[in-house]
Amino acid sequence: MTMLLIQGSSQVVGAQPDGDSIHFTPDDPNDWNLLHGTNTVHHNGQGRTQLRLDAIDATETHYGPNRDHQLLVPGQRRRRRTAHLPRLQPVPARRERDHHHHHRHAGRDPGFILTRDADQFGRCIALVGEGQGPADSGTDVNVDVPLLRTTANHRLVATGLAYPTFYRNLFPDLRDELTAVAVAARAAGLGLWPQDATTTGVKITGLTSVTQDAVILPKLFRRLIDYFQLGSFNLDGFPAYLAQRADKYTILSTGHFTTGLDFVVKVTNGNTLAMTNPPEDLVFDEA
Repeated sequence: MTMLLIQGSSQVVGAQPDGDSIHFTPDDPNDWNLLHGTNTVHHNGQGRTQLRLDAIDATETHYGPNRDHQLLVPGQRRRRRTAHLPRLQPVPARRERDHHHHHRHAGRDPGFILTRDADQFGRCIALVGEGQGPADSGTDVNVDVPLLRTTANHRLVATGLAYPTFYRNLFPDLRDELTAVAVAARAAGLGLWPQDATTTGVKITGLTSVTQDAVILPKLFRRLIDYFQLGSFNLDGFPAYLAQRADKYTILSTGHFTTGLDFVVKVTNGNTLAMTNPPEDLVFDEA
């Protein structure tokens, strides 16, 4: 899989970073002009942009208007700060409270990204590596499994600190590698997996069911929080809501392409929510 390598530095923003809290500044802002994807990377004059880590979904720390969060297992908050980039140690760049009363922290670490495109929001979709890349910045490199294994994306899945979440642009050999390490992490009970209820089911009695009691796939968590914003914790209308959101994806185990997560999400006994397929069995289309 050929991807553009861009050398620069990454920065974690926020006291409780998730995948959307990583910013990247290239050494040469002109390198963004070499990206031939469908979407444009949104960046400032120094080239700084927001990253979306490819092929993974980290648990939410501040989603939606109420900044709802998912459960962080013991040690996960500390480890998540350093796992995005191998030696990243966020330090207080300033100590001021924003209107949500959260401290801001920032730390920089030299590294590189491997990318092909941005998402619809202008976030660069990237694999993130440490230090000097395997080729010159601004060149296309072949991303194989050994190179994937050096990235933070791979490390987060292998240690159980993020779910595998695949999109169509990721090549099958890389997807297979991430599936293998995700399955191994689940079997070993690493990271979030002991608390995961994505396929085993979680009883929804209120917001705390998915913020304090159990962990579910972040994409499903976001859909659920959006549904709660409509004014009810009753799940009777949730399948119809998922159908309306019209996520497009393929189920790898059956080869079936479908629209709407209601096809793989079931509500039983009126209030127990579960996915019928594990996260690594789904490959999503970009919105």
